[in-house]
Amino acid sequence: MSRANSRDRQLRERAEAVIPGGMFGHQSVGLLPDDYPQFFARSDGAHITDVDGNRYLDFMCAYGPNLFGYGHPDIDAAFVRQLGQGDTLTGPTALMVELAEALTAMITHADWAIFCKNGTDATTMALSAARAHTRRKKVIRAKGAYHGAAPWCVPRPAGTIDTDRANQIFCDYNDVASLEAAVAEAGDDLAAIFAAPFKHDAFIDQADPDLAYAKRARELCDQTGALLVVDDVRAGFRLVRDCSWSRLGVQPDLSSWGKCVANGHPISVLLGSNKARKAAAAIYVTGSFWYQAAPMAAGLETLRLIRETDYLERITGLGERLRAGLTERAAAAGFGFRQTGPGTMPLFLFDDDPDLRKGFCFASEMLERGVYVHPWHNMFLCAAMTEADIDGALDAAEASFGELKTQVRDLAPVEKLAFLSAGAR
Repeated sequence: MSRANSRDRQLRERAEAVIPGGMFGHQSVGLLPDDYPQFFARSDGAHITDVDGNRYLDFMCAYGPNLFGYGHPDIDAAFVRQLGQGDTLTGPTALMVELAEALTAMITHADWAIFCKNGTDATTMALSAARAHTRRKKVIRAKGAYHGAAPWCVPRPAGTIDTDRANQIFCDYNDVASLEAAVAEAGDDLAAIFAAPFKHDAFIDQADPDLAYAKRARELCDQTGALLVVDDVRAGFRLVRDCSWSRLGVQPDLSSWGKCVANGHPISVLLGSNKARKAAAAIYVTGSFWYQAAPMAAGLETLRLIRETDYLERITGLGERLRAGLTERAAAAGFGFRQTGPGTMPLFLFDDDPDLRKGFCFASEMLERGVYVHPWHNMFLCAAMTEADIDGALDAAEASFGELKTQVRDLAPVEKLAFLSAGAR
């Protein structure tokens, strides 16, 4: 590879001394190709630049928060203006009320809002509110679904104990019979059914929600008195200008939001219907920075752009352009190349690639050509992208498929992902 990465390597060595594992959470590159940068220096629009000065078209969009473009002038101006007046204060500003009013006006099922900082905050509050409302313990969620990094839902067990995950029943996403069996197992102790807006588990093909599954989840909650929770932290405002399951005609009782609510400025939110209002008022939740005014100002401007611009139609069109172009180029190179999920949140996987060695090679070749893609996590499009950006990415993909074709027979196993093929056996 020709890209310089000396600064990045130096920072990794320093980080090893002062940060456990060198990095933590989803921003770690431990399960990415070895040439992927860990540290970045700046961003603009649809692009990021690493600490060694390499600039990339960014299909991760900061793992989702970048909806309108890094450094969007109107959103950032609203943020900075409010900083000049006050941000973390002894009490909230009027912006908190205004943002709650704006969200409840936009989201069909929502009558109230509670603000927080992370998606995990919002999903955990949904869990607490559902239990407070029903005075029951058990919750149902789909196998492999990600709802955050609190002990009750974190995907890695280190540091957790059995009781952290007690009273949870798992079903298969889109499998009505599995969902019904889980409800039967819960009996009269079911507090909530958690649902992802679509199946966006890592390492496997994504899947749209089946209408029968979504409707049955709503019916079962109505029959049992449990609350239906849609976790829209990742997909919110990337599929529709409402809760994601509204496109199916299914409204939840609670929904969790984050990532692009303020285009990257730190704020998340739990939205709920009046059914759960009393319970939401009863639980105790708080945080030193949950009431910051500047992110709320950014959120109000982001919501205005969501309402008043054609951002969704544009990123949908760009996603279709990207998908069609990649299908054509992969086929021309002779590869089975699967693109799943919404066009605005695509995932790329190769056929006959159990340890992702093809995916790793392709991703590295794309990176070499200035395009940051992810080999096993869903990606994101943002409104700052252009047709020229997509066409440039397709040119990079054509060259990357060509390079992969020359290397594919000699690719070594990806040892860091050996658990994938081991699990398949």
